[in-house]
Amino acid sequence: MEDTICAVSTAPGAGGIAVIRVSGPKAIAICNTIFVPSTAGKDLLSQKAYTLRYGSIRRGEELIDEVLVALFRAPHSFTGEDTVEITCHGSVYVQQQIMQLLIESGCRSALPGEYTQRAFMNGKMDLSQAEAVADLIASTSAGQHRLALNQMRGGFSHELRNLREQLLHITSLMELELDFSDHEELEFADRSELSTLAAHIETVISRLANSFSVGNAIKNGIPVAIIGETNAGKSTLLNVLLNEDKAIVSDIHGTTRDVIEDTINIGGITFRFIDTAGIRETHDVIESIGIERTFQKLDQANIVLWMIDAADASLQIAQLSEKILPRSEGKQLILVFNKADLLTGTSDVISVRRNVASLPENVKSIFISAKKREHIDELQDLLIQAAHIPSLSQNDIIVTNIRHYEALTHALESIHRVQEGLSANLSGDFISQDLRECIFHLSDIVGEVTTDQVLGNIFERFCIGK
Repeated sequence: MEDTICAVSTAPGAGGIAVIRVSGPKAIAICNTIFVPSTAGKDLLSQKAYTLRYGSIRRGEELIDEVLVALFRAPHSFTGEDTVEITCHGSVYVQQQIMQLLIESGCRSALPGEYTQRAFMNGKMDLSQAEAVADLIASTSAGQHRLALNQMRGGFSHELRNLREQLLHITSLMELELDFSDHEELEFADRSELSTLAAHIETVISRLANSFSVGNAIKNGIPVAIIGETNAGKSTLLNVLLNEDKAIVSDIHGTTRDVIEDTINIGGITFRFIDTAGIRETHDVIESIGIERTFQKLDQANIVLWMIDAADASLQIAQLSEKILPRSEGKQLILVFNKADLLTGTSDVISVRRNVASLPENVKSIFISAKKREHIDELQDLLIQAAHIPSLSQNDIIVTNIRHYEALTHALESIHRVQEGLSANLSGDFISQDLRECIFHLSDIVGEVTTDQVLGNIFERFCIGK
């Protein structure tokens, strides 16, 4: 990397100070031309690494700002290059002036994710760790933070490295036999031992791939569809959960004609709530499209909240069961009997519970009043239970990235072929080919065989300055 790059690494308006990062072979020299230390002595060129210096940024005699300068020398920096971090005041004007000075002095503006990409290119981290940097920045819950931090620290990379070493061991033995194929009596690789090792590798890859369902839910949020007839209180419930007037609430049937989505953190878990159009027979074309989208969102959800007017529960369950129950198979269905405050007595509650008893055993139910905010805490507890998110520590290895999941799936297919080949006593060259494919897919995760196009797709999603 011959260019020296610069960028503001703090978000606009983030606070009273900002950090401008400069990285590259001329980082220290360029910053030295615009920085004036507050006291006489060594300039930045002779300053020790990992030290702070107080002074000012000037354009000639003009004072731009008083700053702190931190200096890191290659290869002991985030990027592996000489790096200078200038802490200035948070004024947008000040930041622009310092950036302009740096560019005039020989820097260029950094591209999105270029600092992390340089760290990857310079061997400071592998690709899975680099992707975790973006996940850590974007984390909004304790679960997201824990998983991203573990991956950034190399927990996932260590697991993959162990797998690759075991696969390389198998491959070397198999290919050694091929080198001595003229001597059929020689067998360097004991087939039973290889089968045992392949089974262990298959178990680990399967565990990692299967963890994606949990990891994806933690990273992107668990989709929850709020469905039911018109005027059951779906929009009211969404507003109560979000604690804001996100959806229009009205006594007029068919008010919600399209899906409304938003996220909320409950008990450290991110839920993506989807308020849908009320289900009813209608000749309104727009409303019909909204109802069709309701069923599409139901199919995509992990948890379904079926909102039912408690005063009309029997009829609503009878009318919608055939439409909702088949689509809810494999999902957690929760019947939310709303307007429970309007039930006149115990007999009404017993009647409603009788309807629930006729539904599948895994269906949960709860009585609430969204309008009066009654039993909302209990509903949130039900949602946490329905999420089925296990307790995680920073040492748990959970896959959260779709690219990693796809690579693991391909690796799993390859190791399955290896196992089948060993069972069928196939020639070593066929088994070696499948072993190499498995190694290739695992190597793709950490970036050892990744193309420039893949790298571009990954880092362009980063923010500038990271």
